[in-house]
Amino acid sequence: MTKKILLKGPLLSRSGYGEQARFALRALRSRPELFDIYIINIPWGNTGHIAGDSEEKRFINHCAMKAAQHVQQGGTFDISVQVTIPNEFEKIAPVNIGYTAGIETTKIAPIWIQKINEMVDKVIVVSSHSKKVLEQTTYDMKDQHGNDVPGWGVQVPVESVNYPVRTSEAEDIELNLETDNNFLVISQWGPRKNLENTIKWFVEKFHDNDTVGLVLKTNVARDSITDREFTTKRLEAFLNTVPDRKCKVYLVHGDLTPGQLTTLYTHPTMKALINIGHGEGFGLPLFEAAYNGLPLITTTWSGQLDFITKPNKKGKNVPRVAAVDYDIKPVQKEAVWPGVIQEDSMWAFAREASFKRVLGEVLEKEVHYTKEAETLKNHILENFTEEKMYGEFVDAVGEMENLEDDIIIL
Repeated sequence: MTKKILLKGPLLSRSGYGEQARFALRALRSRPELFDIYIINIPWGNTGHIAGDSEEKRFINHCAMKAAQHVQQGGTFDISVQVTIPNEFEKIAPVNIGYTAGIETTKIAPIWIQKINEMVDKVIVVSSHSKKVLEQTTYDMKDQHGNDVPGWGVQVPVESVNYPVRTSEAEDIELNLETDNNFLVISQWGPRKNLENTIKWFVEKFHDNDTVGLVLKTNVARDSITDREFTTKRLEAFLNTVPDRKCKVYLVHGDLTPGQLTTLYTHPTMKALINIGHGEGFGLPLFEAAYNGLPLITTTWSGQLDFITKPNKKGKNVPRVAAVDYDIKPVQKEAVWPGVIQEDSMWAFAREASFKRVLGEVLEKEVHYTKEAETLKNHILENFTEEKMYGEFVDAVGEMENLEDDIIIL
């Protein structure tokens, strides 16, 4: 029997959560005999919106209008899938599923546990790291009567479903690269991404090398003219602290199509994608670069572990990347976000000396890392197909189909 399913999330946002919401939509659309889809589209911070026209965008708008009319007429839904942080979870339907991603540290906030237990019947996350943190975070609390509640944590099922490969044909993008050995960074500017150290350590490593460049696809808040000017000034001010450098830094700002991103990943002068951020819920640019065959420079911690390893001949999962050493330490004060990023949580801090050493190794051992990247690419293309991941997501939602009869209202 077809279920009326409400998908609530930032489906038109250019953000990680936007990609997550669109993945959920595609998965649900793959089984039209199971789901009658309705949509509530929400904004996501200061992120930009999907521009242009497409069949998917028209479908999103159609389902949003259908949902509004359905609610106005007093209609209800069988299942809700809510793509957001747990703070925003709510009871919308007899069965509610939270679908979240932003788990980059070692623990979640108490409010997340409370909202999950009160509002949803299941949580779907995007990586094994997220699942582990959700399941293992506990607090010693007191109930409403003042009684001790040791080991209070998430009490609903948690399931992990990775993103699928979505290849795109390369499209033209004006780069004007003057250097033959370039490294790519795709990241917003903020405390979690460790972008300032990435740039600083890169420039220090290649200070006197005029054949090396850093291609920086970034922004501070949104893809706009104002943000472009602000980002440019911020980058220039930062680079002015490193005088007489010979290596180049190129800024790429503005919305890029999937095809233009493919061009970045597959550019003949691109040697590796760099991500030494403190933590990832999944790490979509890392994933995209990997299935396009670009070597990766990253740490072996957090969400990317689901796809940067491949079993060796003995069956042991081995990272197929240029791995940077790291330490797990408390998050910085400026990264603390009450109710989201806990002050007493921890994440990875890449080691400067290791990062600089790995940068040199990627150039010196280019053949080796290119072969590793090809191995990882083939592994991902085989094991992260749309058919498989859509199936896993539909199964995760479908398992809740008969849950309504088991729900106990407290």
